[in-house]
This record gives sequence, structure tokens and C-alpha cells, in this order.
Amino acid sequence: METGQVRVRRGERWRWLLYVALAIAGGLLTFVGARAQQKATDDATFRKLIGEYCAAWSTDNADNAARFYAKDDGLVFYDVAPFSYHSWKEYHDGVKAEFFDNAESATLSAGKDLKVRRHGAVAWTTVSMHLSEKTKGGKTVETEIRYTGIWEHRPGGWMIVHEHLSAPLGGN
Repeated sequence: METGQVRVRRGERWRWLLYVALAIAGGLLTFVGARAQQKATDDATFRKLIGEYCAAWSTDNADNAARFYAKDDGLVFYDVAPFSYHSWKEYHDGVKAEFFDNAESATLSAGKDLKVRRHGAVAWTTVSMHLSEKTKGGKTVETEIRYTGIWEHRPGGWMIVHEHLSAPLGGN
């Protein structure tokens, strides 16, 4: 037979287990809520950055986009043409020669399908973009572009350390 004292101890153990379970559940809810808030903050931050990035490239002046890029030697940036650049300076000069010297105007805009994944000080973004270009010869070119950016948070803010732009084969 069980004594009253044994029943009290069992009740205390169950109560303690209930408190521990509630504490763990509360911690998990706090973590999930904080993660969701961080995700919303990251989405808003990178939506703004990508918008500013597109606006800077739409000025037909690569100097205006420079603030988004890390200037470390050896960083690789893949573009639609030519294949790649191996520093910000090379990218800047190449885009000017390949693109801006032949365009009268261009507008780059980001789609609504931005995806952001972040791990600490590194984030990667993917988004579709649309390039509308008017050449100096008067031709209008519309191009869909796939964009992937690797960003690193540095003392000056988020900087692109690698990006990859591509257009589907066969045009749009």
C-alpha cells in the first residue's frame, strides 16, 4: 500500500516535470518567434538593398553601384557577358565597356520572388530581375535575368562578395 507521503512525492515529481516541460515549450516558442522576427527583418533589409542595387545599376554609371561590392582581391563576379570578373575594378571596367558604352539607357528591376537565407554574417539572395535597355542604335532589348548574391556583413554594412547573373538560353 501506498502511503500519503509517497503520493505527495510522486505529485511533486509530476509537478516538477510539468514545470520543466512548460519552460522548454516557452523557450521553443521564444526561439521560433525570434527566428521569425529575424527572417522578417532580413527580408525587409535585403528587399531594400536589392531595390537600391537595381536603382544604382539603372543610372548607367557603375560608380553608383560600387558601394554594394566588397573590394577584396580575388572575389569573383559572374555576369551575363563576359563570363566572369575577378575583382570589383575588373567588374566595374568590364560592365562599362560591355554594357554602358553601348546603351543609351537601362533599367534594372527586381521581381517579387526574393529569397533570403542568412547564417550569421553571411547571407545569400536569389531573385529574378528584368533588364530593359535602349541601345545607342535605338534598339530596345528586354531581358529576364536570374540573380544570386552572396553578401557578407562587414563594419560598413552588407557587401556583395560574390554574385551570379544569368539569362535563360534562347532569350526570354
